[in-house]
Amino acid sequence: MYKLSKNDVKFIQSLCHKKHRQTEGLFIAEGVKLVEEIIQSHFGVKKIYATSKWAAGKEHLGSVLSIISEDDLQRISTLQTPNQVLALVEQPTANPVLPFANKCSLVLDGIQDPGNFGSIIRIADWFGIHQIVCSNTTVELFNPKVIQSTMGSFIRVPVSYGTLPELLKNVNIPIYGALLSGESIYEIAKPTEGILVIGSEGKGIGAELLPLITHPITIPRIGAAESLNAAVATGILLSHLV
Repeated sequence: MYKLSKNDVKFIQSLCHKKHRQTEGLFIAEGVKLVEEIIQSHFGVKKIYATSKWAAGKEHLGSVLSIISEDDLQRISTLQTPNQVLALVEQPTANPVLPFANKCSLVLDGIQDPGNFGSIIRIADWFGIHQIVCSNTTVELFNPKVIQSTMGSFIRVPVSYGTLPELLKNVNIPIYGALLSGESIYEIAKPTEGILVIGSEGKGIGAELLPLITHPITIPRIGAAESLNAAVATGILLSHLV
């Protein structure tokens, strides 16, 4: 059994910070299902720290795998209840923005909450969304809370970042924008191609993007709630658009 050193713990904990993730080109993934999906994917795994229960029968992982105690796993885990295995995963080269034509894509403008972002990626995976394109003000994909919230969907849905007005200004397909004032989502026809823009939880879609929205849409409010969670709104909108 491998005993974590103070340097091991310090290094792993440093990856909770964006600066160190970018410097090292690594991110943290935890939990049985998530780590096993990553192992089977195109992502490279630098190191796996796991309890003997998880490691049983996985000798094929070789030196990548270190068996540690539950106490040591607790020391490095970002979860309240550690879940058998933690992996240090290599960040791939940044995804390019894919062509928008003949597909349904999702654009996120300033989503800040990691849990919301992770849930949106899961929702996009569920509905078979072609790609997610994010503003540079959207939370980083490899934030541990984002990765955890995706439940593995980040493996299947390409996520890229860029300057949204530049990317969308010459697009020749419908651009739907989630706004408080717009056509009811229940009254529009399902498109064969298009882009759905979701704004930040607090500010909505930025002013520089509003002129590019060709189809303002809304979820009609029946009750008295002030707003909808960004991920919930995304799910409702995609269920009627896709």
